[in-house]
Amino acid sequence: MRAGRLGIGIIGAGRVGPVLGAALANAEHAVVGITAVSDAGRDRAEAMLPGAPVLGTPELVERSELVLLAVPDDQLPSLVQGLSDAGIWQPGQLVVHTSPDHGVDVLAPAMRAGAIPLAIHPAMAFTGTSIDLSRLRDAYCAVTAPGPVLPIAQALVVEMGAEPFVVAERDRPAYADAVRAAVSFSTAIVDQSAGTLSGIGVEHPGRVLGALVRSAVDNALTAADGQSVI
Repeated sequence: MRAGRLGIGIIGAGRVGPVLGAALANAEHAVVGITAVSDAGRDRAEAMLPGAPVLGTPELVERSELVLLAVPDDQLPSLVQGLSDAGIWQPGQLVVHTSPDHGVDVLAPAMRAGAIPLAIHPAMAFTGTSIDLSRLRDAYCAVTAPGPVLPIAQALVVEMGAEPFVVAERDRPAYADAVRAAVSFSTAIVDQSAGTLSGIGVEHPGRVLGALVRSAVDNALTAADGQSVI
């Protein structure tokens, strides 16, 4: 491992954690381990991070210079507090969470132990497979961190191949609402349209809608950025 590279521990083997771990491994950081409680999680971890050991949470945190918390939003506060109560957080340790809802306030228990808090949320829908690594290169990540360490969060995003943008602590709930609305509405509309086409006997409705939906979304995104659609 080159100088300046970090030992990374990943808590959570859902769709997000193993992918971000693989992206950081591609930047020559070392994955020291991952937690996984289900067979699906273990399979995903092995596929995305071959050879990375599956560890218990306390051991993983103790071994890691950067801890990536890729857990469901509602589990994050209790996880951070529980590790604090157990005295496991370490001074100078980077603690990164991937929740859209929270900034760094949720990491306050770790901060009190001397850890460095970073919030990084990739604005994309994950599959938990290697296809996400290429999609990540076209993605943006919302970052929130105390001013002195904000460049660390931004640098990690760039190393993963994405583009960072800053979201203030107070604006994280609004940001979360925006990204969830984009995902839920687009999914619901496609499902409804595909169901209607299937109902009238159209084969492969996803293929039929593909070009239409992509072009309509591209046009809407271009307009949202203040550019004209020619």
